[in-house]
Amino acid sequence: MTTPPATDRVLLAALLLPGPRGEAVPDAAVVVRDGLIADAGPREQVLARTDPRTPVLDLAGRTLLPGFIDAHAHLVFDASPEPVAALRAADDRSVLLAMAGRARALLDAGVTTVRDLGDRSYLSLALRDAVADGTLAGPRILTAGPPLTITGGHCWFLGGEADGEEEVRRAARARLRAGTDWIKVMATGGTFTPGGPPPWRSQYGLPELTAAAEEAHRFGRRAAAHVHGTAGIEDAVAAGFDTLEHCSFSTGAGVATDRDAARRLADRLAARDTAVCPTLSGGLRDKLPDLGEELVQRVLDQIGLLHRHGVRVIAGTDAGMPGSGFGRFAEGLDWFAEAGLSTAEVLESATTGAAHALGLADRTGRIAPGLGADLLVVDDDPRTSPATLRTPHAVFARGRLHRPHDSVEGSLR
Repeated sequence: MTTPPATDRVLLAALLLPGPRGEAVPDAAVVVRDGLIADAGPREQVLARTDPRTPVLDLAGRTLLPGFIDAHAHLVFDASPEPVAALRAADDRSVLLAMAGRARALLDAGVTTVRDLGDRSYLSLALRDAVADGTLAGPRILTAGPPLTITGGHCWFLGGEADGEEEVRRAARARLRAGTDWIKVMATGGTFTPGGPPPWRSQYGLPELTAAAEEAHRFGRRAAAHVHGTAGIEDAVAAGFDTLEHCSFSTGAGVATDRDAARRLADRLAARDTAVCPTLSGGLRDKLPDLGEELVQRVLDQIGLLHRHGVRVIAGTDAGMPGSGFGRFAEGLDWFAEAGLSTAEVLESATTGAAHALGLADRTGRIAPGLGADLLVVDDDPRTSPATLRTPHAVFARGRLHRPHDSVEGSLR
């Protein structure tokens, strides 16, 4: 029998939360081999099936769960009060270097997969490939490239302007040719583009949105729609988008005002398995004095409404936007609990549910044989102590150990 490769190891944990809601394995073991999970389950059973020469990493009474998935981030932005000005003042080389640091900050926070939903010059593709081949440390990255928007529309400065159905179709194909994983469309306006349309106003109609979604699906990719206004949400649903970003049902100067529309569309979203990413970050709590608790509560009530109707709600932080830093992923999960999701449902929104929505269920999101060894080690049981998620003890990305605590590294035997 040959000696196991140096990358192989057995992880011993006091508790394993493999991902599917309600599943828990006390006194567990997970075997990592060539970046994948080779075995997982009760310790005695796993060890009996494993080559005894395989190195063992004892996690000393800690909990092991799937790594987090941040379904909505912007690595080109710096989370400062003026991220657009900062980006426009920087050249691509310096932006790419900064993006690498932000990706590492996500990994340090327990995020092992991130979907970047809008960059400049396709920089996220270069970063994605550098992480994938081991040149840089970071989470698995899904890319969208510059998001499609109308001339002068929301985020026009990222380089994705396209007007009319044919231009949108060509622009979508150009992104697929460049190698993006997703197509991102600004279906409505936003909040931080000077002179751009307001969030509730549609930028594209049904023909343009349908063209973008069709092109993505034609080539086996998926499509995400930035949508705030109710009319834009209705068109994005009709066009067949896979995920709706923000989805605030805004009808004017307010946010989350059209509860009737949310109720009307919720069952359609659930039936189509269209996921909603409301982009809740830890930084939102810092903005409460400016936003007002009443407004935030309306947003949370609407998320709860969608969830109760069976809509798949997934975690994403909009990291890079003002106040939405790259190291506060777990804090953003607290908002889902305040919206009425159970602790198990909150964890699902950031792991198995997000993996399903992003088309990654066969690669990550659970701790099961054959999937990537994307793992998070925390000190306590997050089902009873959610705050433990904010300070990961160690993170594994595709089997590679990152941010090892001294006691973790020292327990390898």
